[in-house]
Amino acid sequence: MSIVAPSFLSANFLNLEADCKMINESEADWVHLDVMDGRFVPNITFGPMIIEFIRKATPKVCDVHLMIVEPEKYVEDFKKAGADHITVHLEACTHLHRNIEQIKSLGIQAGVALNPHTPVELLKDILHDLDLVLIMSVNPGFGGQKFIQQTLQKITTLRRMIDEKGLATKIEIDGGVTLQNAPDIIKAGAHVLVAGNTVFKSKDPKDTIAQLKKIN
Repeated sequence: MSIVAPSFLSANFLNLEADCKMINESEADWVHLDVMDGRFVPNITFGPMIIEFIRKATPKVCDVHLMIVEPEKYVEDFKKAGADHITVHLEACTHLHRNIEQIKSLGIQAGVALNPHTPVELLKDILHDLDLVLIMSVNPGFGGQKFIQQTLQKITTLRRMIDEKGLATKIEIDGGVTLQNAPDIIKAGAHVLVAGNTVFKSKDPKDTIAQLKKIN
């Protein structure tokens, strides 16, 4: 079964407690938390304080995606706030291996995210150190965008790289995931479906999550 990670970028920030309650009652595996700084991406979202509140409201895995420059300055704060995973962007890290080692030293899982234009082949020398790879299937910064079809080929290529090395690295897809394209995403070799509008704008979010969860 797929791992379903509803993205709180699409949640109702006037009533996060209700959305956390819905997630807790659903089959969702993770909550996906997009941190944006207005520098690496053209938007600003939230920081450790909001994640700390969400952490208190849900036992689900907190999957923190840092779309920020100089993530090394903040990863300890996000760990203290309750992050179970921290993913940094390859494009934002001058010393990526050092960033990954720092995250792992905190006792949590480490991931690397790739923008749509970044080839997965750039990960070949660090793949064995990663717990997950997040492939952006839209241009980062805003929710509600359309899935970029070329992402499916990137997933297939990355899946082959992981299998050839005999690794257990998870592939996570973030951006434009819907009930219609999720089967193709999983078939290409991904494990984790990040879904924002598809879940939170649904008439029945818990049923939508259940449908995503059944895809294999």
